Amino acid sequence: MVPMSARLPVLFLSFGGPDGPDDIMPFLEIVTKGRGIPRERLLGVAEHYHHMGGKSPINEITRRQADALRAEFAAAGDAREVYIGQRNWGPFIEDALRRMRDDGVKTAIGYCTAAYRCEASWERYLNAVEAARATVGADAPVIRFVAPWFDHPLFIEAIAARVRETGAPPDATWVFTAHSIPCAMAKDSSYVEELRAAAGRVAEKLGRKNWILAFTSRSGNPRDAWLEPDVSKVIDAFAQKGAKDLLVIPIGFVADHVEVLYDLDVEAKAAADKVGVRLHRAKTVGDHPSFIRMIAELVRADAPATPAPSTPPPGSKLTDCRCFPGEPSPPCLRTSPRT
Repeated sequence: MVPMSARLPVLFLSFGGPDGPDDIMPFLEIVTKGRGIPRERLLGVAEHYHHMGGKSPINEITRRQADALRAEFAAAGDAREVYIGQRNWGPFIEDALRRMRDDGVKTAIGYCTAAYRCEASWERYLNAVEAARATVGADAPVIRFVAPWFDHPLFIEAIAARVRETGAPPDATWVFTAHSIPCAMAKDSSYVEELRAAAGRVAEKLGRKNWILAFTSRSGNPRDAWLEPDVSKVIDAFAQKGAKDLLVIPIGFVADHVEVLYDLDVEAKAAADKVGVRLHRAKTVGDHPSFIRMIAELVRADAPATPAPSTPPPGSKLTDCRCFPGEPSPPCLRTSPRT
């Protein structure tokens, strides 16, 4: 049996974010490189960061998550290292790979903070790692990724714990939220099905039957179809039905970064205040002990040699990207004949 201290290190992959006001536009240019986003749109998004203090908390959250993971390993006598590599800000993935190479690492376990798989999330991490390995050269470490974890019991427990922490009234309307993506991308991935599975397991764990999925953070061409409804439209719809309390659960994110803080705590709250709805928000899992324990379990289980594809499960092809507030189960997550 291989001693824990000799087991593979971890490449902890995160999105990255600006550390200060001067970093905001360079960061946004990295994120949107090659996508043809007008500068005026970037300046508008930059205002979100300025509104939240001129920086993103995601880098600090990532460091806390990685530190907690090291502590989780250490408590079990496992001395493996955890290297942070970020897609869009330092330390970049190639920086982490160079450190690993210089430390003599040949193979590592890759863990990325994207729970749900589509081209814009999971697959971009895989592609970014391969691009970084090509930049580093032939002696770059080989990365084996952990198995999918969107429905892992410890992930579900961490989300449920965050819901319990809110103290929202029992009759509050539940809205799970996630990052919207283009409908064409959703149809070619398992993104929606995985969100459905995770939300359903959280609701079941907490004895909740009625809930809905809404989306945030839409960007891109306004003429393109994206997953709907926007959370602000959901708030309006439930207010018209007489709802007084609404609990937002950002299940699609694992850190309270600017998209969560601005889209929910600023924009969604303003929409709720406007129609007289009390908005309650669960925190993301962050460094919740159950979430960190899940990552450690995935790493200790080692990783499959080849990453699982991001294709929809058999028979689950998404045929329509709309969903409608007020229904007991989110129709945008059904698969046929209409969603």
